[in-house]
Amino acid sequence: MNIKELTKGLFKENPTFIIMLGMCPTLGVTTQVINALGMGAGVLFVLFFSNILISALKNIIPNSIRIPCYIVIIASFVTIVEMVLHAFAPSIYSALGVYLPLIVVNCIILGRAEAFANKNSIVDSALDAIGMGVGFTMSLTLIALIREVFGSGTITLFAIGNFNGVLKIPVLYQWPVRVISLAAGALLLMGYLKAFFQWFSEKKKGVAK
Repeated sequence: MNIKELTKGLFKENPTFIIMLGMCPTLGVTTQVINALGMGAGVLFVLFFSNILISALKNIIPNSIRIPCYIVIIASFVTIVEMVLHAFAPSIYSALGVYLPLIVVNCIILGRAEAFANKNSIVDSALDAIGMGVGFTMSLTLIALIREVFGSGTITLFAIGNFNGVLKIPVLYQWPVRVISLAAGALLLMGYLKAFFQWFSEKKKGVAK
């Protein structure tokens, strides 16, 4: 088992803060923590199973039509995610909106299929998918936590049926920083987080030397 394939997506090659992929859902669904967790779980599921299947079929799929084949495989797993969320978590399904079907063309999933699963073993592809998926979910959750706490003064912990479990933070709930909830605030926050992770990465390199 190659542990590096499992851990690289968490920090070294984090898809959000280092590689900067999948920015549309990152900015679009991170208004609530539960939405970020839902999107992250969906991407992790699709990435895991599509990586495994693409790796298993890499010697069978003709090179000339590999991208359309990848999209068909990914779209099949996205459909499963949509149906499950629609049936068991309709509030999350509605909140994610168009970003849910757009997982089909998510740069992270297509990128890992083309750059990794198409060239590596099933086990390594599965580990790569888990690392990248967990890293993406952690990034979404961190951004959503900051945006929701400071922008709304709440933390949405769970969603059952059409009911959201919301924890209100008294002080911040009274005087929220509304700009954090807006698209401009999301971009500003992303810039600061990107700068922090870049600084942290460079610092680790310096210590290693």
